[in-house]
Amino acid sequence: MKSNGKSRKSKKGEEKLKEEALLQAEQEEAERLEKERLRQEHLKKLEAKYQGERESELAELNSLEQKFLSAQQWKMDYREQAKWEHYLSCDGTPDPTVPQEINTFMSLWHDNQDEDVQLVMEKEEVVLKLIEKLESLLLETSPDEITEKQRDQYQEFILQLQDLLHKKYNEATQNLLKTASMYEDAETGNMHTAIKDKNSTFCIWANLKKKARFKSHVFQEAGHGFDLPKSLALSSVAVRVLHTRYDHVSPLWVQCQGLPRQEASHSEELEQPKDTGQEPGEEERDGEDSSMAAAEETFSNGRKESAASLKENISNTDDAKETEEETEKNSDILDVTSQGEEAPLQEEPGGREEAPRVVDVQQLVPVGGVYHIAALQLPPQAQDVGDWSMVELLDVGLELYPYSPGEAEDGTQETVQITLKLPDNVIYFKVPVVARWEPAGQQWRTDGISNITYEAEEKSISFRMGAFYTVALLQDAHLNLPYQAWELHPTGVDEGLFTVTAVFATIQIQIKDNQCMLSSVVVEEEKVLSHITGKWMSPFALREALKGAGVNIFPAGYSPEYVPVHRKVSEHLTAGSAKDKDWSLYMFSGERVQNLKLTETSEAFSEELEEESEFHSTLYHMLKDSASSKAMGKVERAGFLFIDSVYQLLLATRILAYS
Repeated sequence: MKSNGKSRKSKKGEEKLKEEALLQAEQEEAERLEKERLRQEHLKKLEAKYQGERESELAELNSLEQKFLSAQQWKMDYREQAKWEHYLSCDGTPDPTVPQEINTFMSLWHDNQDEDVQLVMEKEEVVLKLIEKLESLLLETSPDEITEKQRDQYQEFILQLQDLLHKKYNEATQNLLKTASMYEDAETGNMHTAIKDKNSTFCIWANLKKKARFKSHVFQEAGHGFDLPKSLALSSVAVRVLHTRYDHVSPLWVQCQGLPRQEASHSEELEQPKDTGQEPGEEERDGEDSSMAAAEETFSNGRKESAASLKENISNTDDAKETEEETEKNSDILDVTSQGEEAPLQEEPGGREEAPRVVDVQQLVPVGGVYHIAALQLPPQAQDVGDWSMVELLDVGLELYPYSPGEAEDGTQETVQITLKLPDNVIYFKVPVVARWEPAGQQWRTDGISNITYEAEEKSISFRMGAFYTVALLQDAHLNLPYQAWELHPTGVDEGLFTVTAVFATIQIQIKDNQCMLSSVVVEEEKVLSHITGKWMSPFALREALKGAGVNIFPAGYSPEYVPVHRKVSEHLTAGSAKDKDWSLYMFSGERVQNLKLTETSEAFSEELEEESEFHSTLYHMLKDSASSKAMGKVERAGFLFIDSVYQLLLATRILAYS
């Protein structure tokens, strides 16, 4: 009986606990539903208010955008003034936008075939400035300023100037090799020289004595070197290493990727050797290596096609941008037999089982320029006969040496070892990928290159090749993305400091009116790139300078395929960094902006709104809703040139999306 009594009491207790738990659950559910009802009512009120104010906000935004029109008009006037001042200067350089002037310039230079390397380098500076002006017009000028016909014409001029410059280097090389015996080295009996300026490094070695023990050479002035197979050491061959610190090899759209577009061949080719010494069946394999003429003809035709590719790529970049808005350190030495698996590659159409290793040029881009490495046919040298100096004259241009790799003594295929000194004014944050250019396919490849040794401290890289190629050192265009942090704060009237903390570097850019200045680039607590620091330039020129130095913080339209995105904002009134408590996070859907309650350290993402926050149609009005009157006063008084410069940097870096 006692046992039964305890059992009934225990059951009653359990039932009571269940009833209490059920009541608590019902109460919590009722509270949750009420809270959700109040939240929905609040959202409906915010939505109604947002819809009522949307038109007025957009109208206000349109009035603010008049400052961009003022900046555009100022640029148009500035360009017209620059054209007039150039006309008055009569300095002999052409206006690249005037077809008669640029055609005359190219025609006169084309007909002058007796220049040496030094003269070509002097003219190179002029040509590069002309190309820079044309590229600036293509990428910075609004569509209503120039016609599509003019754009096509400017692109064609760029290609013609690039091809003509390369042709002139070939002519100067030929002129130098004709008199190579006059400059033979007293120790080796061979000829070698290196000529260097800020744009190019020209290295040439002529095998005059044909002695096997002199099959390697290092150009001390440049740091480049080579080691030839024995067969070449006994041949009438010259080796040229032409390093251009610019890239006139890649198609135009590759050269210009990451540069946002502003919204609303005439060349003499090298002669092909008459006798290649190839067996039937080798022609397909070695054609690109032993025939410079055929390669350059394909190269020239492909580059003309790349002008159309640039237009298409820019269009795709703009579309991608609109869609987005709507919705271990370097090891000292790396020694590998093949880098193919290291590089992002693409298979060629056709699906061959072992397709050539084609580089994904949307991810890997040339940094530090291009190295044109070639074995050349040594022309007949002058012979002294009594009081006479006699030389056989050949009616051909510069010829590639007909080299087909044989077998080394150990039974392996002969290779050429190349050592390149990396530019001092370029940063490689990781081991660069060595790639060779294939003119026929208009693409960079990593096959045919092996035994790569990278020495970070000495800033050099060496590798072996089965033939002579044009090569480049590639770096991941997105390795500094996403940004770790960024800040934009005022330093004076119409002045500001833009700081981007990237993965490997911290970049500070001073902005004043229509110009920008690189204040510093810090890598591992060390300031670098002093050659471009402290110089005022346009936002476009600054982008080019940073990209050329290996600091690419300028995403392209396809970059979302490689990098995740986030967004955050904070008000800045004075110089210096904002405090942690001042930062806010916003979400922009393309139609509306809302202030989120979560913080930088929140464990999970939530769309819950900040207290007393409202919906707005633009980020500007969202910030205006919570900004101080002093901050808004600074915004309203800002000059249109300063606003435009800030806009260009924000558009180029797209820090709202990539930080």
